[in-house]
Amino acid sequence: MERARKWMQGIWLMLVNGYWAFPWTRTLYKGPMKVICSPGLNCYSCPAATAFCPIGTLQQLLLNIRSSIQFGQYYLGTFVLGSIGMIGAVFGRFICGWACPFGLFQELLHKLPSRKYSIPAPLRWLKYAILLFFVILFPLLLVNDFGIGSPWFCKYICPAGTFQAGIPMLILQPELRSTVGWLFINKLTIALGFATWSVFASRPFCRIACPLGAFYALFSRWQLIRLQLNQENCTSCGACHRVCPVGIKFNETPGSSECVNCMRCMTEACAFDAISVEIAGFPVFGPDVGKTKAPLFRGILGKIRKKKLADINLNS
Repeated sequence: MERARKWMQGIWLMLVNGYWAFPWTRTLYKGPMKVICSPGLNCYSCPAATAFCPIGTLQQLLLNIRSSIQFGQYYLGTFVLGSIGMIGAVFGRFICGWACPFGLFQELLHKLPSRKYSIPAPLRWLKYAILLFFVILFPLLLVNDFGIGSPWFCKYICPAGTFQAGIPMLILQPELRSTVGWLFINKLTIALGFATWSVFASRPFCRIACPLGAFYALFSRWQLIRLQLNQENCTSCGACHRVCPVGIKFNETPGSSECVNCMRCMTEACAFDAISVEIAGFPVFGPDVGKTKAPLFRGILGKIRKKKLADINLNS
């Protein structure tokens, strides 16, 4: 399952960054696909990007609202809000675990050999503050004389934008290097800080600073596709705690807003059929699938369970 997830992350990386003519054009893709919403954090200004970033676009909507109203133009942004709202309502933070390019980048860095450290749980609230202030309130309220705000998160924080757009564009267009100032240095410092942190801790940006993850987390209790805990089968052995990349205890907090739904707890840790995947309340992968007469899934889960039990007996 972990290999399948990595393949899916790679596929999404290619889908939302599929413009490979940029080494010759040395500019951004502006074709018809650029109106499609990327489900994960993916910079619009990346020279390979073929989709728009939901967070960047939300900021653009908010920072122009007051100016638009002054000129009698009322844009509600239903396409932007509807796109990310629908993605959140259906998948929630499954996107973080299966379709976000920057999440994949952090996971690959974490595989580098090093001593690993945990991240203090209270820091998870920082991403909600970033969503509220840097994505919503600052672009909407802090405006210039023309009533136009700034994309605060993209401009001052986003490490994905630095790695995907800032550095590549400086390479592609050398004339831009003369414009580099403290703003870029500040963003480069933040980006390198999170990259370094990712070697020692699992997905730090996702866990403490990503506003898109915070937005999707708001749907964690109501999303259509979700992991479900079978309390009767759970033995509280703690195996799911040890494999979780975001440090949650699934058996104690099922439906946690921090869960990125990587499914490692189900496929790599739980040997007691206590975790399943449900779509709209119907099990599609897990111990309860047998009730739906799906022999393929029963066979897969049976093999996984036998292997985990064998590993437990070997280590005991």
